[in-house]
Amino acid sequence: LDEALVLHRVIHAKDVALHGASHEETILSGCNLAISLNNLELWDESKTFTRDQLPVARRSLGADHDLTLRTSHNLAVALMGNPESTRFDLLEAEIILQDVVQRRRRVLGLAHPDTRRVEYRLSYIRGALVAATAIQARVRGILARRRLAAEHAAAVVLQTSVRVHINSA
Repeated sequence: LDEALVLHRVIHAKDVALHGASHEETILSGCNLAISLNNLELWDESKTFTRDQLPVARRSLGADHDLTLRTSHNLAVALMGNPESTRFDLLEAEIILQDVVQRRRRVLGLAHPDTRRVEYRLSYIRGALVAATAIQARVRGILARRRLAAEHAAAVVLQTSVRVHINSA
């Protein structure tokens, strides 16, 4: 995979030099480079690169073009693939995938393999968000119980020290 990444970097650099950043061939080589970055779990580099590529693809090819949708999909994969992703990353990935699913359904139809693949990713990210929400609620509950226990313990200590002080007076 490392060799593929090196080749994709070289090809993309040559496409940029030969055709310019907004040419369809350059955007295609950028998609392939982003896939290699994602496959090697170079999430931050992939996010940065794909965020730069996406507006170029939209402007040059249009929001419904296959390569624009692939670029969006690659960004969502980078956002959700990183084990250090935040809830905001997952929410952004969900929004991106919702948009890609709608466009894929309209352009390619419901039964197309690309539409189905993105729908699967969307259902996966929604499941991850539900799980993250449940974990967050459990953590909040635990922290609230700990805070109450600490407040109770502080009140008991204060009450005990007041009694000791009064009894010793």
